[in-house]
Amino acid sequence: MIGHKYIPSRDGGVEVVVSNLAPHLAEIGYDVTCYNRTNKQLKKQRKDGKLTREYRGVHLIWTPTVDRRGLAAMSSSVIATVMSSFRRFDLVHFHTEGPCVLCWLPRLLGKKVVVTVHGLDHMRQKWGKLASAYIMWGEKAAVRHAHSIIVLSEGVRTYFRERYGRETVLIPNGIDPAEIRPACEITKQFGLAPREYILFLGRLVPEKGIHYLIKAYQMLRTDKKLVIVGGASDTNDYVQHLYDMAGDADSIIFTGFQQGLVAEELYSNAYMYVLPSDLEGMPLSLLEAMNYGCCCVTSDIGECADVLDGCGVTFPRGNVEALRETLQDLCDHPEKAEAHRGEARGKISSKYTWLDITAQTDELYRSLLDG
Repeated sequence: MIGHKYIPSRDGGVEVVVSNLAPHLAEIGYDVTCYNRTNKQLKKQRKDGKLTREYRGVHLIWTPTVDRRGLAAMSSSVIATVMSSFRRFDLVHFHTEGPCVLCWLPRLLGKKVVVTVHGLDHMRQKWGKLASAYIMWGEKAAVRHAHSIIVLSEGVRTYFRERYGRETVLIPNGIDPAEIRPACEITKQFGLAPREYILFLGRLVPEKGIHYLIKAYQMLRTDKKLVIVGGASDTNDYVQHLYDMAGDADSIIFTGFQQGLVAEELYSNAYMYVLPSDLEGMPLSLLEAMNYGCCCVTSDIGECADVLDGCGVTFPRGNVEALRETLQDLCDHPEKAEAHRGEARGKISSKYTWLDITAQTDELYRSLLDG
């Protein structure tokens, strides 16, 4: 597998997917190798030979990486592609479009090539013209050379069919059953009480629409706090803009990137979870929020609405006033929020499990390898 930053990690949706899918494939008998990116913090450990080489039955190879904006993903994926092409793999699985620029090489050398498109990355606002062009190059290479392309939503499936005449395979993301956690660490660290805050958790990037949420929240009549959880992803200027919008308000809390027990507590005790995105692939954070029984509010883009499937509330994308009205209604009517919590958890537990997603991926792999 190529294209993620590194595993195990919750640094982004791609990393969460690979951190779960690769070990599940190893459990059912695949010999899985993941090519991890090496950032500044990991370079010295790599040089000293101290980086772990195995995770839950998955082999890890740490590739040299130019750790600069716009070059990290490209440099690590190019090196990983060349390395994997000359090893005795039966199949190479690329994640995201940019790393697919050289996907013709493993195919040329007799390997099956699978690509998972986690979202239409060239549309993301954080990328400049050159980076977007490179990602489009990868997308076109995937269309031309991949034996199979996996997409996460019907919207992206339609995009590939209409733009390229290319059929794809729909395999959504998965989720493991969640254990509801009491508010302990989040109370100690951030002073948060159960059901007394509105939560956003995800990467702090423009397409997530966090600026809409801050504007809407600032017009709310509520005592609940707004908690924004996540780190930058080559988007330091945007993150600073969010801080400037929030000003000195004590009711808006930025926690930075969180994972493990703290993230679990944040989901478990939120009054509601809000994802006001302009663009998504298949939002893992939304799956996680529903899995923890959150009342979920999202923009009405298909990738979010399809996951909610009626078990939450949507508002017109980019419409701050509509978002404010939706949040105010749920704050004023706790019984509505409570009803959505039960619906959400039941939907996720019956529809999106890693066992099902692994089985679907296994079936795709076998169809290629046996064909």
